Amino acid sequence: MPIKRYVACETVMIVTSDPTTARNRAIALWLLAVGTMVFVMVVIGGLTRLTHSGLSMVEWKPLTGWLPPLTEAEWEASFAAYRQYPEFRLANPDMTLAGYKGIFWLEYVHRVWGRLIGLVFAVPFFIFLWRGWLDRPLKVRLAILLGLGALQGALGWYMVKSGLVDRPDVSPFRLAMHLGLALALLGLILWTIFELILSPRPVNADAWSRHLARAVAVMVFVTVLSGGLVAGLDAGFLFNSFPLMGGRFIPEGLFEMTPLYLDPFENPTTAQFNHRRFAELTVVVVLALWFRVRRRAAATPRMRRAAHAVLGVALVQAGLGITTLLWIVPVGLASLHQATAVGLFAVALWALYESGTSRH
Repeated sequence: MPIKRYVACETVMIVTSDPTTARNRAIALWLLAVGTMVFVMVVIGGLTRLTHSGLSMVEWKPLTGWLPPLTEAEWEASFAAYRQYPEFRLANPDMTLAGYKGIFWLEYVHRVWGRLIGLVFAVPFFIFLWRGWLDRPLKVRLAILLGLGALQGALGWYMVKSGLVDRPDVSPFRLAMHLGLALALLGLILWTIFELILSPRPVNADAWSRHLARAVAVMVFVTVLSGGLVAGLDAGFLFNSFPLMGGRFIPEGLFEMTPLYLDPFENPTTAQFNHRRFAELTVVVVLALWFRVRRRAAATPRMRRAAHAVLGVALVQAGLGITTLLWIVPVGLASLHQATAVGLFAVALWALYESGTSRH
């Protein structure tokens, strides 16, 4: 018996001192920090939209725009540039310099935080490359993430530009694209973390649980994108009742815009209707997954925990969405609703990972 204990102890020491395991943990912790920053970025972006601060900076200087205006003359110049665009002329013609500073700072933090994410990602990435810590698949995955991060910055400016032309609102479609790419970035980061620190995906003979987990992840993603359209169109300020819209299940004005293919992207009534239906369907699919996993004796403990987490967060998110609507979109509650949506996407991906694969 003493020999067996010694051997077991030695085995644990060998496993825990494996350099590959230690490297994977270090890389996973780094990616977790980056993913957390991306989550915070989404929350800041939502606050920027809710407070109408996003069009306060009318220039994009990705390499030199680290410093805000520092002197009164610089503030006056920045405010003068802002006054040349539709938001000042059409929405804020009475705004003073003090008021301009109030909307400037949130957008400034939003942009600087994005640059910080780039640095926190790029510097360790190149260090890991130099030290030879990354195998070829991981190199490719991380290089894709770096490229998508740069694309996200450019897409953010592409979105802002749409609000500097003839009306003081960004394109809802571009806003949804910007939000969707942020979710895709976060999803790829989380999946990489799962592969680095969790055991390999289990073989799962239950096709239904795998399909339902995949459907949950897709539905959460689509529902969040539809929420981006609602935010971009200010559709949350319409039909502030639940479950009906203006006393009707099919509200007036639904799918009435021409051409019809633009209606889901530009008609506030349709945007809110679609967001409600996607959210309701998401809850139904989440419940189906939870019941399926609960009834499967062969489900792993981690899969059960993931299913419980998805159900819990989904119910909280549904309650937040309804409350935000009924209270006519207060900034704090709406921001919490968006943050919880990102959390729901994260646990949905965890459930998808734990649902396993059909292949050995």
